[in-house]
Parts: sequence; C-alpha cells; structure tokens
Amino acid sequence: MAHPKRPGLWAFVVDNSLLLVAGTAIALVWANVAHDSYEHFVRGSIHFVVNDIGMVFFFALATKEIAEAMLPGGPLASLREAAVPLLAAAGGMIAPATLYVIQVNLEGRPDLSSGWAIPCATDIAFSYMAARLVFPRSHPAIPFLLLLAIADDALGLILLALFYPSGPLSLVNFAAFMIPAIGMALSLRRLRVTNFWPYAIGAGGLSWLALYHGGVHPALALVPVVPFMPHAKRDLGLFDPRELDRPDTMNRFEHWWKVPVQIILFFFGLVNAGVMFSAVGAGTWIVLLSLLGGKPVGILSFTFMSVKAGLRAPGGLTYLHTAVVGVTAGIGFTVALFFATAAFPGGGAALDEAKMGALLSFVAAPLAVFFGRAVGLRPNARL
Repeated sequence: MAHPKRPGLWAFVVDNSLLLVAGTAIALVWANVAHDSYEHFVRGSIHFVVNDIGMVFFFALATKEIAEAMLPGGPLASLREAAVPLLAAAGGMIAPATLYVIQVNLEGRPDLSSGWAIPCATDIAFSYMAARLVFPRSHPAIPFLLLLAIADDALGLILLALFYPSGPLSLVNFAAFMIPAIGMALSLRRLRVTNFWPYAIGAGGLSWLALYHGGVHPALALVPVVPFMPHAKRDLGLFDPRELDRPDTMNRFEHWWKVPVQIILFFFGLVNAGVMFSAVGAGTWIVLLSLLGGKPVGILSFTFMSVKAGLRAPGGLTYLHTAVVGVTAGIGFTVALFFATAAFPGGGAALDEAKMGALLSFVAAPLAVFFGRAVGLRPNARL
C-alpha cells in the first residue's frame, strides 16, 4: 500500500489510519457515557452497511497487496525467499490460537471457544507504524514484518471464509452468483477493460450476492475479483513511492479507494468498538495474552525451526530482533475486532470481552518500543 507524500495534517491522519483510532475513541466514550443512545445507533442499518458493505473495500485493498506481492520482484514471488517469514506467519497464528484454546478450557468458558481465530490477526498498518518507531529504516526486520503481516492477512481471509459463515451455507446459491462473477471478471480482463468500476460493481456485486446468499461473509466479495484487474508485471515493493505513478487498473483502484477506506474504518471503529469498560472479563485477558504471548512465541519458534531446517532468514535479522517483531505483530486491532464480530454474531458478554481484548492489543506498540530500546534498537540509527 503505497503512501503518497502529501503534506499536511490530513495526509498524516490518513496515512497512519488515525480515523480508525478516532472512531474507536468516540465509540468508547459514547458507549460509556450514553450506552442506550449508542446501542440504538448501532442497532440500525449502519452496522450492516459498514461491516458487510463498506469493509468490502478494506479487504479489497488487502487483497491488492497480496496479489502484487506474488508478482515477479515481489516478496511472495519466490517461495524460497519468502519461506521463513511465511512459516513465521503460520507460527504467529498457530501459537496464539492454541494459547487461546488452552486458556478458554482452563477458565471453563465454552461460550468463548468460537473466538479462537481472533488472536491470529495482525493489523498491518499499525504494526508497520510501531515498527518504524522501533527499528532503523533499513533494518531487515521491517520487510520481514510486512511480509509476515501480508501472509497473516491472506491466511486470515481463508479462516474468515471457512470458519465464520454469516448464515446457513448454500453451495447452490454461492455457485449461482459466483460463477457469473468470475466469468464477468475474466471477460473484462480478456477485453482489456482498464476501468476498475466494472470489476468492482459488476463482478464484485455478483460476488457479494454469492457470498451473502451462500452463507459466507460478504465483506470478502472483492477478494476473488481484485486479482483479475489489470496490473503491473512486476512489484516495486510495499510503500514504494514509485507505485503512485503507475497507471495500471489495480493501482488506480487503490489510489481512488485509499481515503474512502479510511473513512469506512472511522465508521467501523464507531460501530464496533463501543464497549462498556465494565465488560472487561476473562475473554479480554484471553485475547490479549494470546496476542502478546502467542505472537512472539509462534513467530520466533517457527523462524528458529525454519533456519535449523536449512532455510535462510533475511541477513542481519537476529533471533532477538525477531522476538521484537513478534511483539510488534501482536497488534491485532482492526482485523481482530472484525474477527470478534464474526465469531460472536449474537453479541453478549463474550463479544464485548473479546472486543476489549482486541482494542487493548494496542499495548503491544509501547511494549515493542520498550523491548527494542532494551536490546539497543534505535529508529534513527544507521546499520
């Protein structure tokens, strides 16, 4: 996701996803000061519009990054080069999920069992922002973290589709709309249509209907469509400013939706993050501990096993620095919050407790900074 160098406060707010933070803060204050008013607001159609329609474009931009990363020159183009961070991403999902399940069983809270995927999430934007406060700009830990987060997003989309259906699964309904959706996307590609709107509205609309009526969460509607958009032949790398000048359809789609998606995230925080502070409970600490403990343990252990198996980690990345990366990846926030709403669609105490855990995962940022300073890392240092 390339960050344009636009001067001014608005650019800083957009580039650092601070609208999401603002929406979250407003929701928390509103829910605790005027709870009934907030609940009335959330119970309206806005929840559906934001979570099931607006978030389509958030996951579309995540899919764009995954698709570009697989192009020649991209971090996922060579399995040999990407193997260690990919395996580390798997460890960063397996360990938190396992730790979550263990804690749920020890606490005797079967009502929380469906939330096992919540601590698997890594918020790529906030993790990257935290990494810039910890590591020098040219440190190999930063691209390692970004690749790990991209893989985490890709695996997270699969988990969301497979384990968190939005309703009764219907293969007939799914196929009735998805086959035409893929057919339209493929036809647009073959006809060399370069305007992204037919892909997003035409093929994307059919895909949304396929997921909605097929029982899969409709927020994933553009995931199978975005890869069909015409794109560059090579990847320049995440956050490379040269991407801003690339005229291909996929990049123009991202540039157009960059600001609207941040506005959508403001409303996502506003609609989903309004939890009473009294809702803090066992589920909160289970999610938080799974993220803060499971992420570094899983990432570090799988990196260690990968290297011992003969794979090569990025040059200059020590195990100690990998542990700092693991702490940084413990920021679940956006995706963890979304997973919580999908895991507990009926609401109640389990959802509120899990949401607080996802929100409190922000504590991973100062912990990563503290840990980094303790091991001698400075963001302004030269390697």
